[in-house]
Amino acid sequence: MPWIQTYRSKAFRLIDPRPESVCIEDIAHSLASVCRFGGHCDPPGYSVAQHCVHCADIVSEPYKLDALLHDAGEAYYGDFTRPVKLVLREMTAYHNRAGAGNHFDDWIRRIDRLVASVFRLSSPMPIEVVAADNIMLATEARDLMGPPPEPWVEMPQPLPHTVRPWPRAEALAQFMRIYHEYKRAA
Repeated sequence: MPWIQTYRSKAFRLIDPRPESVCIEDIAHSLASVCRFGGHCDPPGYSVAQHCVHCADIVSEPYKLDALLHDAGEAYYGDFTRPVKLVLREMTAYHNRAGAGNHFDDWIRRIDRLVASVFRLSSPMPIEVVAADNIMLATEARDLMGPPPEPWVEMPQPLPHTVRPWPRAEALAQFMRIYHEYKRAA
């Protein structure tokens, strides 16, 4: 059965993930090390962890942990850009004419549901978190990407301030600070 070794030396089973293999330190370490936009932003180094911190900053208090951890599953399955996710969904649908479902989405959802369960996150993801994610996408596209060769999908208004990449250590520290401030009691 395929598995990945995490930063804290846990075996995260990709097909049959288990709650005991989910660890906030692994998530924070991974997301602070992964660059948004598949590494195509400029300047480089804008991490998924920083993106999550900014999402948490713009939602109301009840949703801060949900926003911080909305991409936590990416620590285990990677940061697929939205266009790649769309292609994988289309390819899965094309190859699955029998109607058995979208295996790519099912796999992603399985891991996301496990992470949500471990951290007691809202399910489904609150609309306010989805909106914050889209606002950050618009802001990041404006501030970190060059002029688009083709129009992007329709996006909301970006934030008025400019986003600049933090050093990895700062993204990790801010991620963990917000996590400890808003984690839900067991």
